[in-house]
Amino acid sequence: MCNSLAPAPYRASSGATEETDSRREYPPAPEPLPVPVMDNHTHLDFRHGLLEVSVRDAMDSAEAVGVQGAVQVGCDLESSRFTVQAVDADPRLLGAVAIHPNDAPVYAGRGELESALAEIEELAAHPRIRAIGETGLDFFRTHGDGLVHQRYSFRRHIDIAKRLGLTLQIHDRDAHDDVVQVLREEGAPERVVFHCFSGDEELARICNRNGWYMSFAGTMTFKNAGNLRGALAIAEPARVLVETDSPFLTPHPYRGRPNASYMVPYTVRSMAEVTGDDLSELCSRLADNTLQAYGSWG
Repeated sequence: MCNSLAPAPYRASSGATEETDSRREYPPAPEPLPVPVMDNHTHLDFRHGLLEVSVRDAMDSAEAVGVQGAVQVGCDLESSRFTVQAVDADPRLLGAVAIHPNDAPVYAGRGELESALAEIEELAAHPRIRAIGETGLDFFRTHGDGLVHQRYSFRRHIDIAKRLGLTLQIHDRDAHDDVVQVLREEGAPERVVFHCFSGDEELARICNRNGWYMSFAGTMTFKNAGNLRGALAIAEPARVLVETDSPFLTPHPYRGRPNASYMVPYTVRSMAEVTGDDLSELCSRLADNTLQAYGSWG
């Protein structure tokens, strides 16, 4: 069961033809979860088409379906600055700041990577910034000489997270072995989250052994994502989180349409089908795990 309409802030206004294309419409609101959870990775500053939803409206819509908080994540200096403003504006948000691995070569090419990393560390001193991320390696979009800067940036982010005692949120795309290698070489922070977990059972076992969190997004609901469901099935229950990565990675059956934190319940219900958990028990555990990973929202 779900509501017939998306929450009001996500409905296209009359005549907004770009947004009324069915591929651009926000999906209907899901049935609320029985126990509130948190979306541990979202990008509230990323717009979709013509719609612009305020932080407050986005979190109101999420809270109405049982998503009581979120981690707003920065990918560059602009979005990291936005993140600090957002966590000040709404107590339902915590934040993460970083230079995305695909942006690190861009900053390096302008001779600005060191100053950017220095500002990230300054922003991370805010008490509601609880993670350094998203950082990591991406072999899908970055190649050649750019990987040198990407690896350097990843190592620097690890160092910042360790010195500030913050959680590390990892972006790992087509780079599982190398991400694990860098973490081992540098020494992982106390808390590590594989954002939008994209590995298989082998990577899940590595995360289990190291006590690293695995955050599952709408991708685990896709028909071709048997590897993710297999990983979830063997993941240590205390190391499982849920996220949207909104406005991307909208869960089935709305794949290809824009995503938002209010969509988390679709993914949580699919996770319960995979794990065989009672939905309320799974929600309680996801909430507890998120608090362990990032600390209190209070």
